[in-house]
Amino acid sequence: MAVAEGTLTRPQVKICGLTRADEALACAELGADAVGCVFYPRSPRHVSEEQARAVFRSLPTTVCRVGVFVDEPFSKIMQKIERCELKAVQLHGRESPELVDELRQAGILVIKAIFVNGTPSLGMIGSFTASAYLVECAGGALPGGNALAWDWSAAVGVSARQPVILAGGLNPDNISRAIGEALPDAVDVSSGVESSPGRKDIEKVKRLLEAVAFTDCPRKPRSIFR
Repeated sequence: MAVAEGTLTRPQVKICGLTRADEALACAELGADAVGCVFYPRSPRHVSEEQARAVFRSLPTTVCRVGVFVDEPFSKIMQKIERCELKAVQLHGRESPELVDELRQAGILVIKAIFVNGTPSLGMIGSFTASAYLVECAGGALPGGNALAWDWSAAVGVSARQPVILAGGLNPDNISRAIGEALPDAVDVSSGVESSPGRKDIEKVKRLLEAVAFTDCPRKPRSIFR
């Protein structure tokens, strides 16, 4: 799927690591553009297919349903896409360019994670043909942002050329600064709006979305989640 150019006035917002349908719906009603469920067994936010279906069925059709995977084969990813009615996949491991191509040829919106201090690195981005790239630092115990803030300006070189989703250490208090430094098309937030792993603090979600709405964007963001 192609990414539309210059159709937004603010970066889109993906709230990730949802485990409950009521919290997912609350995020959508507050204005989240995408909601993610994590299918990585080692994650504290890991969900079963049944949980994911409940989360995604609670959402209006305007909210993008994203499944997060780490080093899973094409067949298993496609199984989750079909059973959970996913609109996009986020590949957060060392997946091959060939897997990205295969999923895109199947008509899936593919987000590939690229790491400032990990593999695949920023310098490897040209190997992939993803719909968009999630850029974060890496370096923690798990393949996610691990709630670690980092030098978000390191992503600006990528966002000038490719559709970028910024992640890692984002919360309501620093989101405006992070957007100003990285100029992303979207932001991805999980632990920064939680009361505990997998449980979203809806007041924090509200504050985050309000902060994004009032952040000046020097460059018009591309539309990733449609």
